[in-house]
Amino acid sequence: MSKSSTPLTDDYIRRGDWNPTWDRIRELDPQFIEAYLQFRDAPQRNGPLPQKFKELILVAINAATTHLYAPGVRRHIANALKAGATQAEILETIQITTVMGIHSANLAIPILIEECEKAGVSGTTGAK
Repeated sequence: MSKSSTPLTDDYIRRGDWNPTWDRIRELDPQFIEAYLQFRDAPQRNGPLPQKFKELILVAINAATTHLYAPGVRRHIANALKAGATQAEILETIQITTVMGIHSANLAIPILIEECEKAGVSGTTGAK
């Protein structure tokens, strides 16, 4: 099956927001990728936030520990700068995003302690 071209997919490709991994999805189910892009693009078309803030949010999403998509981080940092964001604003966005990573430890360490107590395991890990 060949790739399906639509105005929305063409726009994503033109503006550099196309993720090449979507090519295979587009080949397998062009209706799905079109619906996904319409959903994903809704805040860009209709939202009340200035473009700078939308781009900062997209930097955070792409840099988040659950996503870690470097091409998206790069693209949205460039877009944020074009939209008037300062280096300090982008840095603060990244710093705020890094806080997400500590939540894994906040959740898991108490569970580790509880499970070790249940299993009768004690002691240190040897970490300094």
